[in-house]
Amino acid sequence: MTTYTMQHLPVEDRPRERLKRFGAESLSAVELIAIILGSGSKTKPVMQLAQEIVSRFGGLRELGEATLSELLEIKGVGMAKAIQLKAAVHFGSRVSRQGMSSRYRIDHPSDAYYLLKEELEQEKRELFVVILQDTKGVVICHEVISIGSLSHTLVHPREVFYPAIRHKAASLIVAHNHPSGDPTPSAQDIELTKVLIEASTLMGIPLNDHIIVGRQHYTSLREFGIPFICRH
Repeated sequence: MTTYTMQHLPVEDRPRERLKRFGAESLSAVELIAIILGSGSKTKPVMQLAQEIVSRFGGLRELGEATLSELLEIKGVGMAKAIQLKAAVHFGSRVSRQGMSSRYRIDHPSDAYYLLKEELEQEKRELFVVILQDTKGVVICHEVISIGSLSHTLVHPREVFYPAIRHKAASLIVAHNHPSGDPTPSAQDIELTKVLIEASTLMGIPLNDHIIVGRQHYTSLREFGIPFICRH
């Protein structure tokens, strides 16, 4: 059987040349992965290695969920290549989420939950996220501002409001996940929310809600009964 190598392809049909001529949209998952890897191993040409990676995981989404250990199980994928793949796939995923958030309007706590659901629900660490909004409630962007342990994360008001000032946000929503899957607010969650509401009053940037993401459901601290500043 003939091994599928770059050298067997006409120059104009090689992935990098096709990307330059026709754009990344014209490339298959195998070709995109081959470009990311840059080279194969001593025993496998890069196209063969890329094909084995796609065959192993089934698609780019599944590849994005693969762990470094799973990637390293493929012969020819060392730690450097595994890290390249993880970084590239997650960069694309982050760009996609930011693109979605830039057109997304939040009118109800569930809108904030669905914006962050995929990002936070299966996360084993506690992430604290700020969602920045314009005067019409449309999301400007959202970003992780703190990463904690399995059980808790530490957040200071300056970390929450710095992105809001930098992006000239009119208001914001904060959110974090409970890795346990239970979105019931803790005493610390409630206390932090009150501190952030007080800070938002001083900053003149309303805090609209604090969303706690669990597994398949969420809690809105506004709906829970915490008195937030009225939306402007």
